[in-house]
Amino acid sequence: MTQKNRSLTLRDVSEASGVSEMTVSRVLRNRGDVSPATRDKVLTAAKELGYVPNKIAGALASQRVNLVAVIIPSLSNMVFPEVLSGISQVLEDTELQPVVGVTDYLPEKEEKVLYEMLSWRPSGVIIAGLEHTEASRAMLNASGIPVVEIMDTDGEPVDAMVGISHRRAGREMAASILEAGYKKIAFLGTKMPLDHRARKRFEGFTEVLAKSGVEVVDREFYSGGSALAKGREMTEAVLERSPDVDFIYYSNDMIGAGGLLYLLEKGIDVPGQVGLAGFNGVELLQGLPRQLATMDACRREIGTKAAEIIAARVEGKERDASVTLAPTISFGDTLRRS
Repeated sequence: MTQKNRSLTLRDVSEASGVSEMTVSRVLRNRGDVSPATRDKVLTAAKELGYVPNKIAGALASQRVNLVAVIIPSLSNMVFPEVLSGISQVLEDTELQPVVGVTDYLPEKEEKVLYEMLSWRPSGVIIAGLEHTEASRAMLNASGIPVVEIMDTDGEPVDAMVGISHRRAGREMAASILEAGYKKIAFLGTKMPLDHRARKRFEGFTEVLAKSGVEVVDREFYSGGSALAKGREMTEAVLERSPDVDFIYYSNDMIGAGGLLYLLEKGIDVPGQVGLAGFNGVELLQGLPRQLATMDACRREIGTKAAEIIAARVEGKERDASVTLAPTISFGDTLRRS
């Protein structure tokens, strides 16, 4: 999608709200005596336009700073440090510097973080996911700078996107599980729909199962806390409810690792009696007693490609607006080969 040629100004908000630029300035700086009705009118117009006030004063007001806003849902999730590593590797050879904001998977927090970071007039934005509030999308559209949405390509980007198709990832994992002969399949994961990428994997997963006349026989979801501990708890709960389950697909490797440790502790044959698979290809888990079946999410490469797009656009060079990477399945020791 083509970026607008200029950033929004006070005049745009003034025209949209029908009040003077001076009044708009007072409202946005929260100064001066302005009636509640006028204040609401200005704030509504600014939000609908996607206008973000410029915090750079004086002579710098019309310029960009050499910052790239990187907005991700979590730093505790092992996925994103690798993405950041890829971004940093590319940008360290430029004058650009990444600055990170964390949203905790909350759309309203993403809106607030985006608002604050755009107010410093960065040179570009790298933001996780394709799903945002209307206000966030308006801000991204009106920013006048390169925007790269990362991790996911199942949707329409504001500008550019780099990631994998999570629906395809779910479909491929389901096909491998069915080919290995498993029929009683459970899904364990993070709460949806806030984790949009896990939701899309689940949609692709169940789509392929349905075509073979197979349904997910049980499911369990969690939010917050230690992923390893939650994986153990959820696996125990599912097998108590549905003891005939012969395969468990986890939305990420960390809860999958917790499930694997629980099954081994209980003396359950993996993958003979119960097969397991996760998602992300987390290297930390290579020290487990059994290698968990998983799928590499191309994390570092996503960060690298996104930063390359930003760096090229800042220099006025064109780059591909959409990059879809292809993750591969690692069968490990927990998914029988067909």
